[in-house]
Amino acid sequence: MDDAVKQQIVNNLREVYDPEISLNVYDLGLIYDIEISNTQCNITMSLTSAFCPMADQIVADVESAGMQADGIEKCDIKITFDPQWGPEMISEDGKLLLGIF
Repeated sequence: MDDAVKQQIVNNLREVYDPEISLNVYDLGLIYDIEISNTQCNITMSLTSAFCPMADQIVADVESAGMQADGIEKCDIKITFDPQWGPEMISEDGKLLLGIF
């Protein structure tokens, strides 16, 4: 069941966009880890910059994406900058969407 719920969360995260880059947070490589324990999910993520002006909105949207998965009643978000995000973390699909080769 956890795998199916985790996949739902990933699908939901693909609907959360960084407004400055126009790519979803999952393919952008901002999601470092998703853990599920009973009815709680814990998402570890980063931001493209520690000074991201949209940080609060992005974090709220990520939390909402976690909460929308079946059976999830609580979603905690941990922000980390270790490792620091860089363009090399963008998924292959994301690179294609952005035209980065």
